[in-house]
Amino acid sequence: MIVSSSARMAAGATAFLLLFMLLPLLVMSQAAAAAPRPGEPMPPRPSPRVDPALLHRPGTQVRLPPGVARPPELSARSWLVADAVSGDVLAAYNAHRRLPPASTLKALFALTVLPRLSQSTRHTVTEKELNGIGSGSSLVGVKEDVTYRVADLWRGVFLHSGNDAVRVLAGMNGGWAATARRMEATARSLGALDTRVVSPDGYDAEGQVSSAYDLAVFGRAGLRNPDFARYCALPYAEFPAGGWAYGIRNTNRLLTGDDGVSRYPGIIGVKNGYTSNAGHTLIAAARRGDRTLVVSVMDPRRGGAHAVYEEARELLDWGFGPGAKAQPVGSLLPPPPLAATAAAPSGAAEPAAQAGPRGSAGPRGSASSTPVPVGSPSTKTPAKAKAMASAAASPRAGAHGEGGGPAAPAPGPVAAGAAGAGDEAPSAVLPLLVIGSACLAAATMWWARRRALR
Repeated sequence: MIVSSSARMAAGATAFLLLFMLLPLLVMSQAAAAAPRPGEPMPPRPSPRVDPALLHRPGTQVRLPPGVARPPELSARSWLVADAVSGDVLAAYNAHRRLPPASTLKALFALTVLPRLSQSTRHTVTEKELNGIGSGSSLVGVKEDVTYRVADLWRGVFLHSGNDAVRVLAGMNGGWAATARRMEATARSLGALDTRVVSPDGYDAEGQVSSAYDLAVFGRAGLRNPDFARYCALPYAEFPAGGWAYGIRNTNRLLTGDDGVSRYPGIIGVKNGYTSNAGHTLIAAARRGDRTLVVSVMDPRRGGAHAVYEEARELLDWGFGPGAKAQPVGSLLPPPPLAATAAAPSGAAEPAAQAGPRGSAGPRGSASSTPVPVGSPSTKTPAKAKAMASAAASPRAGAHGEGGGPAAPAPGPVAAGAAGAGDEAPSAVLPLLVIGSACLAAATMWWARRRALR
């Protein structure tokens, strides 16, 4: 039979109309598949690839557009300033130079032991647990036969830098030597390969070293741990003494504004330290607007005991100002091979170079080029942080010691973590709609042909 031309035209028109009606649905389905789901974070823009060897070069490493101010000239033997969210290193000086870390090593101690002990656990201290504390150590006042909560001991560590509190917590963690091995394993898992731990409290010990790079890694990682972020942000606290308690105050002058050092606006911790061999060391972090920076400063050579705070202040000011236009010269994120082996059990530590004499400082060189400005994802403001379980704000408490910082939450996810919006399976909506429309068109033509045969 011959199908009339009018029937064929009707069938074709019907098929075209169906396809025209389905076209918006096809476009909308593809747009919905491409758009992020509600609550799903947008993957951050990847930072430009940087040769990791750059930070191993001596001297100052920084990449700035023409006309942008360079980092300040400091007296510290080693320093680094980085974006705490993305991990981008904005500038550094002798970043991997191995030096004694003093009590900034307690940041690594906390990263290692905090997840292993419940904060509510109560523990009665024995005389044996307090044996071996180094002469001249900073002490928070832990006494034998007194029962403390683990949270009390952590306040003693973070605020007063109490080596006695570290001894007790290390004992609860399996012992002094086991804790040192676990600390080194934690450092390696974070990509901090310059650190060798001999004394977990940071007390001077032969062969114990770290670097400005590693300290910044520890500070950044700590801010992402809610307990760490809360403790390191405490300016004041009370420490129990068996039936009564006494106040302790943080000796991080950037936080408290004591002894003639002005409090840094937006400061959120993290840890400072001092020994006769290491000199003054500091890990500090601050938030301004939607940016959070972390800096590390090791052993300033001039300016006295407060120079470490003033040089950290200069780095933070530069990082929030001209440094915002810097192209990264490195990253605090572990490279993929290290990330893949992060869960491996700890073994013997890699040999660490002995720290040179405190008076020696490397030559100041620099690397510069024309960069692309780098932005960082926004972080939660301190006002909102108190309501967030992932980044609790600090209560008014405190301690008297070598570390601490004001109340602040951990910064938001770093680029590596947020980039995990994984690959999705291709949407099946498009092929189904195309096949369905073709079937409808065929059915319409068949119906038209049957109608014409009657």
